This record gives sequence, C-alpha cells and structure tokens, in this order.
Amino acid sequence: MDKPLVVGVDGSEPSLHAVDWAADEAALRGAPLRLVYASMWEQYEGAALSPDLGRTSERIHADRIVEAAGRRAQRRRPDVKTVTEVLRDAPVPALVREARTASLLVLGSRGRGGIAELLLGSVSLAVAAHADCPVIVLRGRHEPQPDFAAHGRILLGVGEGKRSSAGVRFAFDEAKRRGVVLEAVRAWRCPAHESTDHPLLAGEPARLHEQQAVETLAEAVDETAAEYPTVDLRCRTPEGTARKVLLDASASADLLVVGARRRNGHFGLQLGRVAHTALHHSACPVAVVPGIE
Repeated sequence: MDKPLVVGVDGSEPSLHAVDWAADEAALRGAPLRLVYASMWEQYEGAALSPDLGRTSERIHADRIVEAAGRRAQRRRPDVKTVTEVLRDAPVPALVREARTASLLVLGSRGRGGIAELLLGSVSLAVAAHADCPVIVLRGRHEPQPDFAAHGRILLGVGEGKRSSAGVRFAFDEAKRRGVVLEAVRAWRCPAHESTDHPLLAGEPARLHEQQAVETLAEAVDETAAEYPTVDLRCRTPEGTARKVLLDASASADLLVVGARRRNGHFGLQLGRVAHTALHHSACPVAVVPGIE
C-alpha cells in the first residue's frame, strides 16, 4: 500500500493553499492524500478559522475544517484518493506521529507578522525537526491556484554531508517527477584571516576554497546524478554565506531542498542555521529531508 501524503490543516488560508499544493504533489506521485486537523491547535496558535464556522463546539469546528479541506482537494484533483481525520492531540505530537507512516508531510505557513504567526512557525520548526519523513513548509507567497512548477527549477542546498544523501535523492526525485531543472548549490567563503594584500597572492586563498566547494558538490551529487540521466542538473558554487546564497536563489525556485541530520542516540534532528533560516525566510516552499549520520 502506498504511503499517504499528509497535510496539516487548520482552516486558515495558508493551510488551504497547502492542500492545493499537496494535491498536485499527490497526483504526481500517484499517492493517496490524507488531510488531518489537530483539534488542540487553537491552544498553541489561536488558529484563524474560516468566518462561516460560527461559535459552535470544537468538534464541529474540527469536522468542518477537514471537510472543507477535503472538498477543496477533490475539486482540484478528483483523481487523487483523499481521506480526512480529526486528531485529538496537540499539533506537534500529532503531526510527528503521522510522519511515521507518511511519504511526505506538508504544512502551510503564515509568516512572522504576529504572535499567532510566530507560534505557527515554532510548530513548523518542531515538526520539521522531529518528523521521520520529509517535511515541506510552504514559505513565500502563494496564489489561490498555486503553480508549483512556475519557475521550472528546484534548488538543492549542499552542505558537509555524505555523498548520495537522502536530501540529494529527494531533490532528484522531485526534479524528475516535475520535469524541471535541478540546481545544486554549494556556497563558499574565504575566511578573513586567509586573505592577503600582496597582489601576487591575493586570489590564491579564494581559489582554494572555491575548488574545495566544487569537489564537495561533485561528491555529493555525482553518484545520484548517474541514476537520473534525464534530470537537467546544473551545479553552482557561488561565493557567500549559504544562508544568503540560498535565500537569494529561492526567489526564482519552486522548491528549496535542505537536509537535516539525525544523529544516532539523539532524539530528533539537527536542523542547523541554514535550515532554520530557510524555514523562516525562504521565498519558496522548503523541503527538510531527514538523513542518518
């Protein structure tokens, strides 16, 4: 049985856009879609429910939320098998538990404009840090009918990981499914103490760091690239911090893929500063893919 693609919904517009996005992804994967609502969500976020729900009981609110989300998914992708369920638990443990049997977990994001939005961000971070499956958080602006291949490009941030990591493979899979370009990026910087004012030596430290970035990037993607000969892979090693380079590039990407390391003997993942920054500020959806270290 195919693992479902799970979406966390709460009645807000961003979560409904997540339903649209996930329905398209489920259609590409040929996977069932599962829409879930954690009924204690309001205690954490003061979720902005649709105005037509009225002052009814929490259970009726919850039922209407998932029913509305289910109807929306069916209108967008009638060919995708869709189920809904109300989970009587707090959002983080409920969604982390769902991730154990999911192929992918999709969450909306309201940004960081207020207290409720800030707390939603904390939930997204917590789920991304502890989920067993890849988590996609819909950062950036989304139209009522989002086109998740509008730019024709998936962006992969390559860090100091082992070759053929889970994140690398996930990015290749997505690029192949969508028929888009995969841009793999490894940023580099020349530490200030290695620079020199001598005109004959000024460029040497920079060249060494750039070459190291080229080699690290090649080691990370070459093996997997050989398994995906139809994917248009483009490698880039710009100078700058990884956070700035990836955020700038996210403005013209459909999805930013970053890895998170799961360390044996430790609970949860180590998201790192790059993943944290991407989840808060990326101009496009962000996929956090867990890997074993």
